[in-house]
Amino acid sequence: MTAFLYIACILLWGTSWIAIHMQLGEVPILTSIFYRFAIAALLLLPALILLKKIQKTQPVDHLWFAGQGLCFFSLNFLCFYHATQYIPSGIVAIIFSTVLLFNSVNRWLFLRQSTSQSEFIGIAFGIVGIVLLFWRELTQQNFGADFFTGMLFALLGTLIFSLGNMISVRNGAKGITPLTGNGYSMAYGAMVLLIAVFATDTPLKFSFTSQYIFSLLYLAIFASVLGFTIYLTLVNKIGINKAAYCMVAFPVVAILISTLFEDYRWDATTFSGVGVIIFGNFLMVSKLWWRPASLARQQS
Repeated sequence: MTAFLYIACILLWGTSWIAIHMQLGEVPILTSIFYRFAIAALLLLPALILLKKIQKTQPVDHLWFAGQGLCFFSLNFLCFYHATQYIPSGIVAIIFSTVLLFNSVNRWLFLRQSTSQSEFIGIAFGIVGIVLLFWRELTQQNFGADFFTGMLFALLGTLIFSLGNMISVRNGAKGITPLTGNGYSMAYGAMVLLIAVFATDTPLKFSFTSQYIFSLLYLAIFASVLGFTIYLTLVNKIGINKAAYCMVAFPVVAILISTLFEDYRWDATTFSGVGVIIFGNFLMVSKLWWRPASLARQQS
């Protein structure tokens, strides 16, 4: 079941990139993000109430839900979308892969949990794989003021997402299910996005084309409600870093989809990047733990 959830999360988020691309057009990006999480919350919370799956929570829990909404469903997306205005999305993906490092540091700071040797090695393979995967974009990038501005936005969004992971661990430790946590958090995140829409005078436009509506519903239902619920379930089951390796693996799915529908051309670095990511993925989620060198010598 864990393997199924892990693969499902990668597929859901990997396919979300093409849906995001389908949304680009007459509707402002900020407005589309607001629609996405408003729809997700409006579908999830009433469904949980009708099915009597919503948990009883304390007022203090809602402060944490609001924090999770800021980190997962509003501020992080605002940072990443701002980053893509300055640097290509592939560079943003490279920077976002460092969430594994942020998680390791934050896990030690806030949870007093250390990172195993195999996880560190898997993290290294993942980051190297992402760099190789988007090597062409990296080498074609002009390292000027725009690059560093975009990099700062991407790093800030990555840090915020990592802090959301820490909050989700707290909520899980309190017995709050991912469904209840996500339902409230998406609602709070949507509120923050609505405030941002009005604060920036962003028009609340809507496109009634089938492409826009389909992509919006896919992002709200599958990538958000289902994807984040699966992801937080994985965080509770296999830990933060192993679950977060989905962030490194799902760009591979996005590249495959781009190959089929957007005539993406593979080269040696693309193949190398995919191979390195797959191997790093094996190190992170398999039960292969590295033996100390002294023990290996004794056994030989």
